[in-house]
Amino acid sequence: MSFLFNPRDLTVFHQDPAFRELIEKTIAFFEDRGKAVLKEHDRERVWYDDFLGFIGRERVFATLLTPPEHGGEGARWDTSRNAAYSEVLAFYGLCYWYTWQVSILGLGPLWMSPNEGLKKRAAKALEEGGIFAFGLSEKEHGADIYASDMVLSPKGEGAWVANGGKYYIGNANKAAIVSTFGKIEGSGDYVFFAADPRHPAYTCVKNVVNSQSFVAEYKLSDYPVAEEDILSKGRDAWDAALNTINVGKYNLGWGSIGICTHAMYEAIDHASHRRLFDHYVTDFPHIQRLFTDAYARLVAMKLFALRAADYMRSASAEDRRYLLYNPMVKMKVTTQGEEVIDLLWDVIAAKGFEKDMVFESAARDIRALPKLEGTVHVNMALIIKFMGNYFMNPGQFPEIPARDDPAHDAFLFCQGPTKGLGRIQFHDYKPSYESVGLPNVKRLYEQIGVLTRFGMMATPDAEQQKDIDFLLTLGELFTITVYGQLILESARLRGIDDDVLDTIFGIFVRDFSRHALALSAQPSSTEAQQALCAEMIRKPAADKARFERVWKGPVQTMKGAYAMKP
Repeated sequence: MSFLFNPRDLTVFHQDPAFRELIEKTIAFFEDRGKAVLKEHDRERVWYDDFLGFIGRERVFATLLTPPEHGGEGARWDTSRNAAYSEVLAFYGLCYWYTWQVSILGLGPLWMSPNEGLKKRAAKALEEGGIFAFGLSEKEHGADIYASDMVLSPKGEGAWVANGGKYYIGNANKAAIVSTFGKIEGSGDYVFFAADPRHPAYTCVKNVVNSQSFVAEYKLSDYPVAEEDILSKGRDAWDAALNTINVGKYNLGWGSIGICTHAMYEAIDHASHRRLFDHYVTDFPHIQRLFTDAYARLVAMKLFALRAADYMRSASAEDRRYLLYNPMVKMKVTTQGEEVIDLLWDVIAAKGFEKDMVFESAARDIRALPKLEGTVHVNMALIIKFMGNYFMNPGQFPEIPARDDPAHDAFLFCQGPTKGLGRIQFHDYKPSYESVGLPNVKRLYEQIGVLTRFGMMATPDAEQQKDIDFLLTLGELFTITVYGQLILESARLRGIDDDVLDTIFGIFVRDFSRHALALSAQPSSTEAQQALCAEMIRKPAADKARFERVWKGPVQTMKGAYAMKP
């Protein structure tokens, strides 16, 4: 069984027969269509009515995105199922993943709302095959929700009218409900309310992107809003916005994983059958290294995202560690996806531009994911807030198992206030590193040890703590530490081969050294900081035999393992 998704091998989904059936039907939908039609629809920006018809007929979104108290048989919000479905959709195209993703975002404020009537409306719309939208960002303010210009003006007892616009809102052309964020006139209180794109006071201005997806600018002009349309007000509305993003941004990493996996199959098949200078392309040592690095980075992406789901599903008011891991799936996994595509593109070169290649779409779409649901910089700034407690103030927690059990993740919709991030504690990272004796795991752990001395002996001064460039670079080193920790935990739970794991950590040693050099080169770095950065720069432990085993084993076995029907 391959650790990476393969439409020809679905044993990974064996634990949930009903979900496996949904996966099989979804795969059949795309495979029956074939690559030529898939690519034609991409080029011609065809709206995916046929896909939306399929998810409606098969109750896909209704089953996967409805809480059990509001849904039919098998309905629950199960992050392990949803992650796998995200991976499958992105494998076939970002637009299919996107309509699913923005439905997840649109449903967040609905399932977090105390308004039972609206929840029933949402559940009924899901049963009817509806999609959803999250009306948060605006043209002038982007994701700066403090500055929302969408205004709800009182018009008598329990009645309002809404005026304003929203921008870059996926599904807002066809959504059953658009969860719209704004402010109540006169009070400045935040509010979420439900809007209907079919209403004459709702204007879908245009699609603001050049793709199959419809990412709308819409405007409300004296749009009538009744009390039964209100999802939440005041602090509850604010928390619903941020907590919805906490839930939704996790899926971006799975979008990258799905895209990269399909691209990897296509790239290795092409290179394995192409002869240059009387050799197959894959005979060249540098090509073998590029493919092996791409494979190792992709496996690491999936290992981290799986482990983050375990913490997400086990979260509670007393255990909010997921608030570090989720933005890392959004930020780190998606930027690693860009690295994977770049490595593969260096192999297949001009072939990657050809219009009939899935790779051509992958190379374009992989760039989007780090830039959605907050930029990499915004998410890194969030991650840095956890750095002090992570290194210096660990807490005691029960060990979290692999969470692929069939349970509804109810806490995600009652996360509570979004404040108090600085008080969140994490379990000690050191045992994860100390329990593994692989050479490159040991080497990265040595580098992390120098980083902790950096924090104690060369602590950034007040000016450096205001220097965003300095902090972002320091944050990269912190991120690798956490990334490595959860990958070690995930590898143990999921039986990853030691050769693959040591290859992954050899890459991390290189990455850590690169970011240490960048930190040393910051204009404000002191001599003491530069000296410690120099100590962080290490060479990975090389092992030719290990490299050969990984290259000839899991990497080369991807050759011929999957190709989409023409």
